[in-house]
Amino acid sequence: MNNVTRNLLLWLVIAAVLMSVFNNFNPQQSSERLGYSEFINEIQNDRVRQVLIDGLTINAERYDGSRFETIRPMVEDPKLMDDLLQHKVIVEGKEPEQQSIWMQLLVASFPILIIIAVFMFFMRQMQGGGGGRGGPMSFGKSKARMLGEDQISTTFADVAGVDEAKEDVQELVEFLRDPSRFQKLGGRIPRGVLMSGQPGTGKTLLAKAIAGEAKVPFFSISGSDFVEMFVGVGASRVRDMFDQAKKQSPCIIFIDEIDAVGRHRGAGLGGGNDEREQTLNQLLVEMDGFEGHEGVIVIAATNRPDVLDPALLRPGRFDRQVVVGLPDIRGREQILKVHMRKVPLGEDVEPSKIARGTPGFSGADLANLVNEAALFAARGNARKVGMQQFELAKDKIMMGAERKSMVMSEAEKRNTAYHEAGHAIVGRLMPEHDPVYKVSIIPRGRALGVTMFLPEEDRYSHSRRYIISSICSLFGGRIAEEITLGKDGVTTGASNDIQRATKMARSMVTQWGLSERLGPLMYDEAQEEVFLGRSAGQNHSSVSGETAKAIDEEVRSIIDECYATAKRILEENIDKLHTMADALMHYETIDSGQIDDIMAGREPREPSDWNGSSGGDTTTKAEQDVKGGDNVTPIGGPASEH
Repeated sequence: MNNVTRNLLLWLVIAAVLMSVFNNFNPQQSSERLGYSEFINEIQNDRVRQVLIDGLTINAERYDGSRFETIRPMVEDPKLMDDLLQHKVIVEGKEPEQQSIWMQLLVASFPILIIIAVFMFFMRQMQGGGGGRGGPMSFGKSKARMLGEDQISTTFADVAGVDEAKEDVQELVEFLRDPSRFQKLGGRIPRGVLMSGQPGTGKTLLAKAIAGEAKVPFFSISGSDFVEMFVGVGASRVRDMFDQAKKQSPCIIFIDEIDAVGRHRGAGLGGGNDEREQTLNQLLVEMDGFEGHEGVIVIAATNRPDVLDPALLRPGRFDRQVVVGLPDIRGREQILKVHMRKVPLGEDVEPSKIARGTPGFSGADLANLVNEAALFAARGNARKVGMQQFELAKDKIMMGAERKSMVMSEAEKRNTAYHEAGHAIVGRLMPEHDPVYKVSIIPRGRALGVTMFLPEEDRYSHSRRYIISSICSLFGGRIAEEITLGKDGVTTGASNDIQRATKMARSMVTQWGLSERLGPLMYDEAQEEVFLGRSAGQNHSSVSGETAKAIDEEVRSIIDECYATAKRILEENIDKLHTMADALMHYETIDSGQIDDIMAGREPREPSDWNGSSGGDTTTKAEQDVKGGDNVTPIGGPASEH
């Protein structure tokens, strides 16, 4: 029975008890009530056969069997008894009931008991409800769940694509199983392991695999579970958690999203959060203080290691930091094979080809890809998931779902066709640029059209020539509109292109040292947000006014040069621009094979069966245009910004 059903039944029982109690204290009254004067009139007319006098209340019965009641006035009526006897009315009396003292006490204290019961119920719910450690007075008890050997079925066989990280934590499991093998050489068991990496790379999955392989008690808790509405609760829960773990030593404590309590101390506005800092201080002491906890290993996971307190990251607390990065082509193939075990595959499915076509995908992205392909197969009533479904799923994830219900005018559709063709042609002819994978004028996600440039292999850094080529291709759409519609016909569809091109040009000058005029200097230090664990009140400006002017001039020079290059390419290939726009108007989506035909001056072939590229082996994730222009390959400098 889930919590909602249990709470609903509890409230229904409380309501039933209250209704029965109030009904007992408020008995139902007779259907007919007469005034006292009317009652006397009934007696004098010989209609009343019998009366029952109960204090001030008189219940009467007529000769016809009907009943009524009346209330006697506070003033005694001495003639009432004479009238009753004169008209031969049977008179009965009722002895007044004497309520016991216990009943009086119960009635007086019943509302107070109800209030206390409701208060205890809500306190119990706030503290987790149920029995055991979740009582209303167990604020300082740890919420960590201890998992046994049979409660987690995940093993290292279910983890793929992160071989280095798996090797690091696998050594940890071997240490727990046979510590003497390491201790005889003077090694000691690590105190903590911090797993960091982008979201979706498999940090929590790796922790579950450790729990499945270690065969030791495993305590699991989230960083947010330490912080409560009451001051001092977090530190108390940390103490209680380590006390429990010490009793189960050797064991593992897994703290997910540790950045919820492990951020920089003394940071933020208003002096920081004292409750969170107390929790962090207690965690630091428990991990490496006067009282050591031998045999207790703390494994923590976060995707924001940059905001963690330095004292938490030093050796002796987190001795080992494991980076769980994005998988390479071999890792993606292994991850796909793990997720493909659960779906029936067609004979044409090649995980290696899909892996080559998904650089930049995390493990969660690949799991979503397999799931979307299975959903496409189910919609088409297919018995197996084939390569066509994987291509459709890949397009949906990278470019967004098709908005087939969106109606565009013929003029706007042609303008979008020229825009996307401009991107494709400039990107195709610039050196070191990623190959064109697909061009579409079908609205997807938030974009009216999509141009996909796809790397042939995983990229971890970018050359200056590559970045310049990318900026040129970004301006290809706007220049194509300008050439075909004139300067007054240019639309707002290139807003995202301009924003990204400007950001890349400024990064070339201020961060990457790719400007000859300003040299290899860092002019634009990343400003650290105070709400992300940094201090406020610091002056982050590190350039003079003259330098800032020179930076703006250099950025403008790069943009003007790239704009002129892209315009020259499109003017020299104006016939191909018109041909590609016509092909987009006819097919709506063209792949790399059709683009090859157009650039070679041939008539474009019919689209492939997959509605995708001819090989399907060069794909990357694309950023979606916010204002309806297009999508192109993202450029971000270091691999962590991919």
